[in-house]
Amino acid sequence: MFVPQRGGVLDASDFVILADYVPGIIQEIRYYSTYNFIGDRIDSYEEPSALLTKQAARALKTVSNELNVQGYRLKVFDAYRPVKAVQHFVLWGIEDLDLRMKPFFYPDLEKQELFAKGYIASKSSHSRGSTVDLTLLDMQTGKEVDMGSPFDFFGEISHPDYRGITAEQFQNRMRLQKAMIRGGFLPYDCEWWHFTLKDEPFPDTYFEFPVSSEYLRRG
Repeated sequence: MFVPQRGGVLDASDFVILADYVPGIIQEIRYYSTYNFIGDRIDSYEEPSALLTKQAARALKTVSNELNVQGYRLKVFDAYRPVKAVQHFVLWGIEDLDLRMKPFFYPDLEKQELFAKGYIASKSSHSRGSTVDLTLLDMQTGKEVDMGSPFDFFGEISHPDYRGITAEQFQNRMRLQKAMIRGGFLPYDCEWWHFTLKDEPFPDTYFEFPVSSEYLRRG
């Protein structure tokens, strides 16, 4: 449920464009594209830009600086996610016949299990503005680091502590996780890519403004 601020205004004044805070960060905002578990652009994603609260962006900059020294860059798949986008997920979950992307993102699960097992939430921490989905990019090769499963692959293999992957893949997950924890973020036990700022500024507020840098500038 959306908790309005300032008399119901869709207030984005405490949010920033992540690329302005973390120079050189790579972005592949999946929910702006059609390459995601639904197969359509998601509601309220008006541009492929990552937005975060100022506090989360500052913390992520610290993480980025640490990993840059180690030869890695951060690559972001999603950050702030409007309530309307989450509602899009829920409505899709009700539609039994839409299984277009099942072979790519949830081949071993039924659609309804995605919600029951915690892979998709009907009320997402992303909507509070301090959660980010990301991976590592090797600066030498210019390629994503092998994490043992792709982003948004729903299954046990994507749990951060899953050991049925190679030692190198597990080590890559732990490199990302340890850096994020040192930077003040908390991991999520179902997804190696998902992290929430421990001291998030809006722990009980779910925002509705669109993913749009122009919206932030207007504010």
